Amino acid sequence: MYSSAPPTRPCRAFADRPAAPGAGPAAVLSGARRRALRGGDRHTDTAHLLHSLLESDDRARAAVGDPARAARVLGYLVQRSIGYGLRWQRTVEGVPPRPGHAARCGSGSRASASAALSPSAAGAVAAASARARRRGGDEATGLDLLASLAADPTCRAVEVLRRAGVDPAVLTDRIASRLDMCHRGDGPDGR
Repeated sequence: MYSSAPPTRPCRAFADRPAAPGAGPAAVLSGARRRALRGGDRHTDTAHLLHSLLESDDRARAAVGDPARAARVLGYLVQRSIGYGLRWQRTVEGVPPRPGHAARCGSGSRASASAALSPSAAGAVAAASARARRRGGDEATGLDLLASLAADPTCRAVEVLRRAGVDPAVLTDRIASRLDMCHRGDGPDGR
């Protein structure tokens, strides 16, 4: 059983510096929604969340791997509107298609004003919050969200990670191990 007392020294998993200012969960969600709206998407999916997270959170970016690997993941995310992501258009992530029909995200081509979370993205956000509560935290961190995204083998974020050469299972285990070490107070400097 872990002590509820904070570690005696700070613990920054994966990076030597703290997350970028404003990289909290609200900032990540806001950035993902803006990205979805700019792309004309009616729903904010897990790839939008991953993109916003990696752009705003140094620890999450470092957890993905070396800078070249993180750049490769971001490169895939940037190309979603011209490459493999084209097949995601007008479908809702996390909704199984009906036989003979794609799961449509609504009529028309304009995005809604809110770009609601897809079922998979909403599940990842809820799972990140649950991870934080189990750890005794008040608010999910970027690493909680990254681990939750990587844990869903059917989500778009995992598809991007795999294409970029990141093994989602290894990533999830690495994050869990680092957060566990930090919680005990014997890990590398970070949260």
